[in-house]
Amino acid sequence: MLRVAYLFERFPSFGQTFCYREVAALFRQGADLSIFSIRRPKNEPAQEWDREVARRVIYLPDERGLVSEIDRAAGAGQLPAAACRILKEWDRRSDFLRLYQAAFVGLRLEEAGIRRVHAHFAGMAARTAYWIRQFFGIDYSVTAHANDIFVSSDFFVSLSKIFEAAATIVTVSDFSAAQLRKQFPQNAAKVRRVYNGIEPDRFRCATFEAAVPVIVSIGRLVDKKGFHDLIAACAALKATDSAFTCKIIGDGPLQQVLSIQIAEARLVDRVQLLGAKSQEEIVDQLAAATVFVLPCRIEADGGMDNLPTVIMEAMAASLPVVSTPVAGVPEMVQPNVTGALVPVRDPAALAEAIEAVISDRSFARRLGAAGRHLAEQRFSIEANVKSLATILSGSD
Repeated sequence: MLRVAYLFERFPSFGQTFCYREVAALFRQGADLSIFSIRRPKNEPAQEWDREVARRVIYLPDERGLVSEIDRAAGAGQLPAAACRILKEWDRRSDFLRLYQAAFVGLRLEEAGIRRVHAHFAGMAARTAYWIRQFFGIDYSVTAHANDIFVSSDFFVSLSKIFEAAATIVTVSDFSAAQLRKQFPQNAAKVRRVYNGIEPDRFRCATFEAAVPVIVSIGRLVDKKGFHDLIAACAALKATDSAFTCKIIGDGPLQQVLSIQIAEARLVDRVQLLGAKSQEEIVDQLAAATVFVLPCRIEADGGMDNLPTVIMEAMAASLPVVSTPVAGVPEMVQPNVTGALVPVRDPAALAEAIEAVISDRSFARRLGAAGRHLAEQRFSIEANVKSLATILSGSD
């Protein structure tokens, strides 16, 4: 039986439902999990989280309570000598709270006899796991996601240090696995690809019965999602008298900018920014749609999506998908099989691909059916988590 502690920066989180699904699936498969979250969720849309999963989450104290507790433990001789020495030497240097968090979690892992930590994202949680290993000798693995890999960060515990000390490096696409092996050749043998997973049966198949075709897109309102290009493509579609409505689900810093773009393009009657929605509402929106569109971009600092889970969800809903060939997207969207891929930042090509789908519903149904099949075969949460459990147990 797999026995491991999961460590998150924030859990559960609406924006990281793939993490929740992974944990819930591991529970279903009989794993003995302890869950630690450095921060508490805040300003989250209402969600139906499994009570057993939520009950297992241990939230770390805030800074004052955390420092006070670890200082007491050090004074009582409860911390390893290495932890006491490094905490004293580090003092209040940058990222010092990661050391205190490591001491907090490590003490509880030692008490429970847990000898493996898995951190999601190679950021705050992984840096904390790094110090747990330095203090207590407890091995850790890490799942590296898009921002971890494609956007550089400046911390003493760098990505290189995290990977060097990790027992295993998991990532969610063949693209990112190849990127990591190339960027960190000394750790290439540690890299394992495990796709994110979904529960296909939770999604109802689209009926394609809407009188006016419905374009749906889902994601945080940030540049890498390409919503500027989607709105521009909608303007091009309107100019050709194409009938459609477009619904963009999500919130984020670009909401006002996108609202202005919609107004200036005279698309207020065609394009709606619906804000964040619960998983149940997303299921409903996908079932009522005609096509799913996510024109991913590469940001100026290199930031980009890796394997957007929303594309898997759209495929599970039997929707054709129009996207761009960024990172792991081509591992989901296969041209003329499950959807279409268009050049990045090309609204004209995007509009043409959308028009080809919404003007031919038999074509849309065929693409959608192939997408549903691929979602079931490649992105089933139960199968992918079973592979992950083998890796985390050290059997791989």
